[in-house]
Amino acid sequence: MASYDRIDRISEEVHKAIDRIIRDEVNDPRVGGTWSIVRCEVTRDLRYAKVRVSILEEEKRKDMMAALNRAAGFIRRELGHEVDLRYVPEIQFELDTNIEYAAKINQILGERRRDESND
Repeated sequence: MASYDRIDRISEEVHKAIDRIIRDEVNDPRVGGTWSIVRCEVTRDLRYAKVRVSILEEEKRKDMMAALNRAAGFIRRELGHEVDLRYVPEIQFELDTNIEYAAKINQILGERRRDESND
């Protein structure tokens, strides 16, 4: 059980470091707008980190994900300088659409409440 706590702490440190690196050091014009890193999951062997990114502007998603995947090597190198780990995990970016899905569900529920109150 203690190893899971350790992995969670490492995942959180990697999350913070990657967020700072993207905001401060990635100089790609496609990386911008309203985005956030929702979750970072480092595998138990510390070889891979799955980074889930939420991008609110739908028209910028494809370009920003391409830019992040292209900059993954640079981000990994900078991560190695910031976080003291035996192995620097290989970074895999994934688009997270849970916020959009939650907003859609909220809209549907709101419409349903309005319909019920009108009846």
